Amino acid sequence: MRLTTEQMDRACGTVLATAAGDALGAGYEFGTARVGPDGPQMIGGGLGGFAKGEWTDDTTMAWCVLDVASAGVDLRSDEALDEIARRFRTWYESGPSDIGNQTRKVLRAGGADPTGATLTAVSDELHARTGHTAGNGSLMRTAPVALRHLDDPTALTQAAVAVSRLTHADPRAGEACALWSHAIRHAVLTAQIDVRVGLEHLDTEAAEYWSERIVEAEASPPGRFTPNGWVVTALQAAWSAIHRTPVPQDDPRQHLEDVLAAAIAIGDDTDTVAAIAGGLLGARWGASAVPARWRRILHGYPGLTGERLVELAHLAATGGRSTHHGWPERDNLPYAGYNRGAVLVRHPFDDGVWLGNVTALDDLPEEITAVVSLCLVGYAQVPEGVEHVVFRLIDEPAAESNRNLAFILRDVAATVAALRDEGHEVLVHCVAAQSRTPAVGIAYAMLRGVDYETASKGVCSALPSASPNNGFRAALAAMIGGTS
Repeated sequence: MRLTTEQMDRACGTVLATAAGDALGAGYEFGTARVGPDGPQMIGGGLGGFAKGEWTDDTTMAWCVLDVASAGVDLRSDEALDEIARRFRTWYESGPSDIGNQTRKVLRAGGADPTGATLTAVSDELHARTGHTAGNGSLMRTAPVALRHLDDPTALTQAAVAVSRLTHADPRAGEACALWSHAIRHAVLTAQIDVRVGLEHLDTEAAEYWSERIVEAEASPPGRFTPNGWVVTALQAAWSAIHRTPVPQDDPRQHLEDVLAAAIAIGDDTDTVAAIAGGLLGARWGASAVPARWRRILHGYPGLTGERLVELAHLAATGGRSTHHGWPERDNLPYAGYNRGAVLVRHPFDDGVWLGNVTALDDLPEEITAVVSLCLVGYAQVPEGVEHVVFRLIDEPAAESNRNLAFILRDVAATVAALRDEGHEVLVHCVAAQSRTPAVGIAYAMLRGVDYETASKGVCSALPSASPNNGFRAALAAMIGGTS
């Protein structure tokens, strides 16, 4: 399936917002900390003693699925389930500080080199013996399933159940995963949130059961759904938080942040409920809606950043195919046809900020210690040891190319300001320094108190070919008086 720019942003947002919700909720799990007056923050700590911005087992297990999905294999196949099982076991052997009891039992019993069939058999036996295998541990990791099977809802249902059953054999767990995966698929493809779209893919009894649970979630405040270690109440908690949190008219993508705050405020298994909610919210609002203050510190097992999750999500959603430039699989993207030489100038209103094109990365001045990229780059183009923050900004004037444009411009300007306040000299670049770079340069000047006309004239005079497109110009003009 070929996705539009909007749809790809939402596909990548699915796993990025899962991880963000997880890391945001980690510090508050089971009352380990209280949420302050400014709302939840990535404080770290929690039951696993996590670092700030570190994700927990929720995202780690989602990565195990995502990494396999990124190769383009059918997640229903023995090959895929075997690979997922092996990643689960490798993580288990690393001695994770936070792992669900049910998952631990299955992975321990599955042996040192489990196959998908082995884990499924252990999971089935545990359910037959105890009747209690409907924890939330498979729902929290289901988001990548939707990305791999965007083009086939039947395959998606079967894959969601099969991946769930590796550790959670109770049918309710599989049904919840199928429902949530279908909701994610629908949001990626249509930009609409509808948790009922998957009901038609369940049998009659299950569809009736979940229809009643959904109505119950919509009629009740999120705080009712605690404790939420059971897959049913976990789904209800996440859905109640999403459904009952209004979408702000002036900044719709703020809904993502507001819902995650509401999900964490429920208490109990805060990281998992926020991760579940994050998967669907990211599928609706996109990776571009996740603020850089989270993305800069987002990381976790096995030594990955949030940006790597975005790259894998792209591959999962395209069946393992890179872009025509070769991103994200190349160390250096071939932009030679777009540039005739490096462009690198100091910002006219802050000489600690540099404005340039992608070729400027080839010989980066030593004083530059942070790079803000407004275009795709290869994984080796930014020197090691230089902080790198990526923004998804498409150089097209049409509104559908950058649905979160006003937020992105504010966010990138605030990020440059934060980096400067931390003592960095910062390069802001796009491919050719013609449209995106000057637009951000203007936004940053406005954030620092320069009026729009003066900022525009100064930045565009400094760059040899500056000409922000009409969509960027309109968004910048609209920022007058609202750049904070």
